[in-house]
Amino acid sequence: MFESIPNNVNLESNPKLQRALLKWQPDFLAWWKEVGPEGFQQDQIYLRTAIGVGQGGWAHWDYVKMPDYRWGIFLANPRKADTIYFGDHIGEKLWDQVPGEFRKELRRLIVTQGDTEPASVEQQRLLGKTAPSLLDLRALLQVNVEEARHLWAMVYLLHSYFGADGRDEAEQMLERRSGHADHPRILAAFNMPIRDWLAFFCFTTFTDRDGKFQLASLAESAFDPLARSTQFMLMEEAFHMATGEGGVARTVRRTAELMKQGVDPRTVGAIPLEIVQKYINEWSSASNDLFGGEDSTNAANYFAGGLKGRFNENDPGKYSDHSALEGMYEAKVFQDGKWETKNIPLRRAMNSVLLDSYHDECARIVERWNSVLEEVGVPERLSLPSLRFNRHVGLYGGHAYDPAGEPLDPAAWQAKRGQWLPSPGDYEYVRECMVPVYEPGKVANWIAPHAKGVGGKPVDFPYVQFH
Repeated sequence: MFESIPNNVNLESNPKLQRALLKWQPDFLAWWKEVGPEGFQQDQIYLRTAIGVGQGGWAHWDYVKMPDYRWGIFLANPRKADTIYFGDHIGEKLWDQVPGEFRKELRRLIVTQGDTEPASVEQQRLLGKTAPSLLDLRALLQVNVEEARHLWAMVYLLHSYFGADGRDEAEQMLERRSGHADHPRILAAFNMPIRDWLAFFCFTTFTDRDGKFQLASLAESAFDPLARSTQFMLMEEAFHMATGEGGVARTVRRTAELMKQGVDPRTVGAIPLEIVQKYINEWSSASNDLFGGEDSTNAANYFAGGLKGRFNENDPGKYSDHSALEGMYEAKVFQDGKWETKNIPLRRAMNSVLLDSYHDECARIVERWNSVLEEVGVPERLSLPSLRFNRHVGLYGGHAYDPAGEPLDPAAWQAKRGQWLPSPGDYEYVRECMVPVYEPGKVANWIAPHAKGVGGKPVDFPYVQFH
């Protein structure tokens, strides 16, 4: 861990690339200090740092100041397959360089993925000031430094394989800002404000899970450096999603326990289930839009070229046809007052195929939250809205559907919108619940405590040592 840029990509043997990344590094640190987590830069945070790719010991745990964090570049170990296994190039050797005919498309995929990483750090920069526990604060900051490391992974690819264009793209990722009027982030969900911890937990449940599915599809890529970069990123992404799922579960548990006692959650500063449901509706629908249009020529071209596969494309038990030249994807659309079936050629429906896998996993998570309600003994249940609800992209974008996916006229949508999505009053109420708790082992009143600590430490460990 003594390198200026920890890595397993032999930077020491490539002085030109090393110089380029060392030149980018001060700009990155300036970005981090400007729009990274506010108020905790001089504190000692108990963090894990990636130091390798081995399954048994890839991370090192210790106190570190975030500006001193060892952001590194790591590719997963070589894949078992050494040939392309989907699209039009099945059987050809995996690429270790960018083919000229796919240069533009690969750069677009890498830049779009890379742009999400600093965006989420910017969205979450003020949350530490209202952390419900020291363990939650540590989790937030862990997510932040790892998202920044994921930016490094994409910047490495841009610098290594795309020349001057790649260097320009890497600089622009530090110039854009989440929610900026003139220089926003590329994808809409990454320009949404994250005002409170319930939004953070929903973001890391749903939006980071979109990241999982996008990364997993890129981990199938014929461009081997991209596949191995994203494969390693998935190891860290798992913690981000667990943070979100566990945070919502703890919120639900605290509210349910109060309800079981006959206490109105609002009277003690906890979050009612109807507000939790609205946040689920908001963040799941925004995350659905990240998959793009259900009928997409770009998706077809990415698959045909071997750039981006389906989720677990190389799983022999999941797909029998890796060419996807035949078959249709059926989508239900409401047109002229009636439901119709739209048949989309399978390759053009790759976004839909990926979104369906994502939606199925999200449904299982909501059921796990419902199991908490069942365990506590309250009858209320949460639900995952239809893929048609509150969409702004694709077949359902700009059309009004209720959470069950039934069509509405625009006036009915506007009349009922406040029943399904958070209102200004809901946001304000949740913000009022966000009382910071920094004493080890203590937790805010609106959320249940953690069941266990992290990094081999107990719940009441001092995960942050304040400056």
